[in-house]
Amino acid sequence: MKQRIAFALIMGIITTGIISFTLISINIGFVEKFLSIWLRSWATSYAVVIPCILIIGPKVQVFVNTTFPEKALIDE
Repeated sequence: MKQRIAFALIMGIITTGIISFTLISINIGFVEKFLSIWLRSWATSYAVVIPCILIIGPKVQVFVNTTFPEKALIDE
């Protein structure tokens, strides 16, 4: 469980940072208050994504595992 939480926190920081930076720069450009707008957007998206990763992530993992089961290696 600690690993899942650590993964969610780290992955959340990276993905929300990249996505919010990209979308803010595309939508408003590098205006005078860009940094404060971006940081507020980043914090909001981070607060939303962490629970999503923790709640939805395991369900997605089960779906992927059932959809793409690992095949046993056959020794020749």
